[in-house]
Amino acid sequence: MITSNANHTMTSELPRGCTFTDEDWHVLSQYWYPVAQATEVTDKPLAAQLLDVKLVLYRSNDQVVVAKDLCFHRGAPLSKGWVENGEIVCPYHGFRYNCEGKCTAVPAHPSSKISPKLKLIVYPAVERYGLIWTTLAGTEEQIPSFPGWDDPDYINILPPNFDIAGSSGRQMEGFLDVSHFAYVHTETFGDRNNTEVPQYKVKREGNELLAEYWSTVSNYGKGQDLVAPEGFQWLREFRVFPPFAASLTVHFPGDDKLNILNCASPISARYTRLFCPITRNFDKDVPIEDTIKFNLQVFEEDREMVESQKPEDLPLDLHAEAHIPADRTSIAYRQLLTELGLGRNYTS
Repeated sequence: MITSNANHTMTSELPRGCTFTDEDWHVLSQYWYPVAQATEVTDKPLAAQLLDVKLVLYRSNDQVVVAKDLCFHRGAPLSKGWVENGEIVCPYHGFRYNCEGKCTAVPAHPSSKISPKLKLIVYPAVERYGLIWTTLAGTEEQIPSFPGWDDPDYINILPPNFDIAGSSGRQMEGFLDVSHFAYVHTETFGDRNNTEVPQYKVKREGNELLAEYWSTVSNYGKGQDLVAPEGFQWLREFRVFPPFAASLTVHFPGDDKLNILNCASPISARYTRLFCPITRNFDKDVPIEDTIKFNLQVFEEDREMVESQKPEDLPLDLHAEAHIPADRTSIAYRQLLTELGLGRNYTS
């Protein structure tokens, strides 16, 4: 559901102190990213950041508004203001703006005509999968598909946002990596005695990638009493939605399925906010808190690696790092990012 006015006003100007190259920022600004959980956005302004652009989010009646966090009068952040009768009020001089970004009141001159320059930069807002999505310069809606979220046979779980002092590209590649389970995730589900990565294929479907990976690596968490049948082959289906989103479907014994949507939202070139909706069609009576705790532990294990990798940004030049057959998905992912027009040397 699009919850902001379609007549939005956007800008393609680089943000001050931009941490991306000019070319990379202009490419990335065309895409959609989540910037907050829907429950975080109320009638109290919320500060957020995307691609170095500071944003303010709030609800105006039943509508979500995403705007640049800036009052053009004297540059005050609107996130420090408040919402009154559906309008956001600047905390510095009380200027008021409606949900379309138009200034409706200048308290110092209540009878004077308001300059048309006093208009917020407003971005589109879409509420989906429990998240608020936006784009800084895109036109067409480009939000990943996520089967299960609207299916009554599945339960929905939304862990808290997870911040990573690393690039979105590195986080994404870690999510797609199948050879690190036995070394990084030994406390959650990995097995040091099961390290071999069987051959698998990566397919291209339009602008998306699909990898089907079969192995005997269990997805049951350590400490669980559940054991897969002997010789059971676990299927993990990865689907990549460039630039920084991917879904994973894990096929458990029987018809049980777990779906994870990994959304790496680039706060800046080297700082990422991870949003990760989860659905499953089993264990519907298990406390959601247990699932959240387990996934946060997995995120924490990955974060240690992502934050320590060098170079910090993801090399798109395939000669910049060594590769092995297990890296098929990440190689295809880097090639896909190159096709988007991102820089050959490094990008986030």
